[in-house]
Amino acid sequence: MSKNDTGKPKWHLLRGMFGALDCVIRVREYGVHKYGDPDNWLLVEDGERRYVNAAMRHLARVIEGEHADPESGLPHLAHAACSVLFALALERPS
Repeated sequence: MSKNDTGKPKWHLLRGMFGALDCVIRVREYGVHKYGDPDNWLLVEDGERRYVNAAMRHLARVIEGEHADPESGLPHLAHAACSVLFALALERPS
């Protein structure tokens, strides 16, 4: 029996990162609770630029020594990762 998976993503390379991805999912859940529609991020005007800016604000807070977002209680890095994923998805729609 053969399996042709040449050129397909190698998800096993994310081993050890699923806890971090769980944090990003918690940020998404927080956003859905706060803003409602889970797809509203697709409708943000100039979203790619604004989400990059949001990610940078969260990264700046980490650099300044603050690790949890005071509003959500979730890691700033998870907020930054979520914002980067939004920007990347808007730049490279599937």
